[in-house]
Amino acid sequence: MPIQKKGLASGSSYATPYYDFQTRRKGPTVMVVAGIHGNETASIQAAKQLVDRLSSRELVLQKGRLVIVPIVHQTAYRKRIRGVPDLNRTFPRGPGKKAGHPLASALYQLAERLEPSWYLDLHEANGLSQSNSKALGQTLITQPRSRAVPALRNLIRSLNLTIPLKSRHFNLRLHELPGSSRTAAARVLKSRAVTVETCWSLDKVERVRYQVDVVCGLLREAGLLK
Repeated sequence: MPIQKKGLASGSSYATPYYDFQTRRKGPTVMVVAGIHGNETASIQAAKQLVDRLSSRELVLQKGRLVIVPIVHQTAYRKRIRGVPDLNRTFPRGPGKKAGHPLASALYQLAERLEPSWYLDLHEANGLSQSNSKALGQTLITQPRSRAVPALRNLIRSLNLTIPLKSRHFNLRLHELPGSSRTAAARVLKSRAVTVETCWSLDKVERVRYQVDVVCGLLREAGLLK
């Protein structure tokens, strides 16, 4: 499985690497991004872990193509801040619209070239969704009427069976967030776009594991993993 390390926004102050895993068998393209918010470190660590496990062939793709951007916003990550302005409000809001930030533009243009069947954006949030219907921690979020809904329901059902404490179970949320990378991918690129949110209050090792489990589950849904 050829692996290429490439550059996003190369030559600019926003330059950051991404990893392109291509198999020899035709199949869907999946894009995974993390670090749009620089203080959501478990999602970043999960993306890095996926790169390492694929590079070492601990995980082997069966077909298709997987592109992972482990740290989108390097400046925010170095400072461990969300980012100013919030990068996840600057993506194109519809066909023909432009991004409001150079880094959002670079990431969106990459997604536009790849035309991913699935677009997974890894994040973290406050609160447990099992305890508070308004909390986003431990949720998978997609657009209303998204083609991703059946797969997400199946994944949540199987994932929750592995989590002993019901308070830490995942829930599905249907929500549009104009300006976010997920909604841009869904609205304009017609991807099955998903935001993965783990809860900040949980142990970091646990959060990383949940993030990896969700991504691997959706890679299986897409047929890239057995």
